[in-house]
Amino acid sequence: MTSSLTNAQCAMCRAALESSGDNGLAEGINNGIVFLMAIPYILVAVVGYLIYRMVKKSKNNTV
Repeated sequence: MTSSLTNAQCAMCRAALESSGDNGLAEGINNGIVFLMAIPYILVAVVGYLIYRMVKKSKNNTV
């Protein structure tokens, strides 16, 4: 990864960023894509933890 311009995630973003020549814009777009990609994983982890905690609590109450 030699340049932040080549790290653009989608083809349309990459073409727009390569033609603009603004490294700050390219870095901002890449960071935004990473944050947007992380949100679903975080939500699944939180829901999984809540289900795990609920099951564990119900097992402790029945014993």
